[in-house]
Amino acid sequence: MTYRRWFVVGVAVALVGAVIAAFALFYGNFSPRGFVEDRYTRAASRDIGRQALAYTSSRPPSQVAKEVTDAWQPADQYVDGSGVYLRYDDDSVVILPLAAGSVILLERMTTAYPRYHSTVGRGWGWG
Repeated sequence: MTYRRWFVVGVAVALVGAVIAAFALFYGNFSPRGFVEDRYTRAASRDIGRQALAYTSSRPPSQVAKEVTDAWQPADQYVDGSGVYLRYDDDSVVILPLAAGSVILLERMTTAYPRYHSTVGRGWGWG
């Protein structure tokens, strides 16, 4: 009886692991950064140094911003004619227009806030 109980427990643990693995495979990373990395095209030539990694989309900034914010609600956001600036706990997602679509820049907040302060000012909720 003891072996049978352990077998049932082992099968249950394996099934839970398989469900978790399938969820991770289909839904990708569990962060705004992972969402962008999984859904948009990497464009290393548009990176800003080593700090801001660039991705592109054929959709306009407003549509890309809606996709990102529907999946991951930002802590704060700022929108103006130059683009959409999303602040998360550790990361920023900055979506700027291109002639045909958007460039999406992923950057840690430690470097993004100084870079975009002149644009977002207090718009990201910091004084």
